[in-house]
Amino acid sequence: MKGWVKGLLALAVVAVAAAYLAMPILTVRALVRAAETGDEAALERLVDFPAFRESLKEQLTARLMAGMREDPRADDSALAGLGMLFGPMLVDGAVDVLVTPQAIAAMVETAEAPEPSDAVTPSEPEAEDGDIRKSYAYRDLNTFVVGLTDPDRPEEPLKLLLKRDGLFGWKLAAVELPDKSSPE
Repeated sequence: MKGWVKGLLALAVVAVAAAYLAMPILTVRALVRAAETGDEAALERLVDFPAFRESLKEQLTARLMAGMREDPRADDSALAGLGMLFGPMLVDGAVDVLVTPQAIAAMVETAEAPEPSDAVTPSEPEAEDGDIRKSYAYRDLNTFVVGLTDPDRPEEPLKLLLKRDGLFGWKLAAVELPDKSSPE
């Protein structure tokens, strides 16, 4: 093989590798731009809503159950048993109503996860000043994590997880809620 063919092949490999590694960052930029402009069609393309809802349901249900188990009044209460039985159904219904393109846009802009109570009485996101800090990291070759941190709440970063969708595509597919149990 001639030297120029090897060089061209090496350049092609480097270009494909760079595109492969840069695509999640480009997807995050598109997600942020869509959130800022309120482009619901773009958000629909960039978010795997069923996977995202399932991720949020799991975390909120786990928090609800942990809170009920830690409640000292719940030891002998039949009402606590009903709460343990019906709580997950309430969370499921609330998340199904709550996770919309507008809610995703609000999460990206404010670094705050929606609360299940917002499904009953939607709240306007607080005015933000655009200082949300973003951090990027690969968790593995198919998962890319975007950390969103509000400088007013540095101990509560919201983590958005993008999952690979094909060879070069990425979609927002999960969320990791901030740990609220840490002492303040």
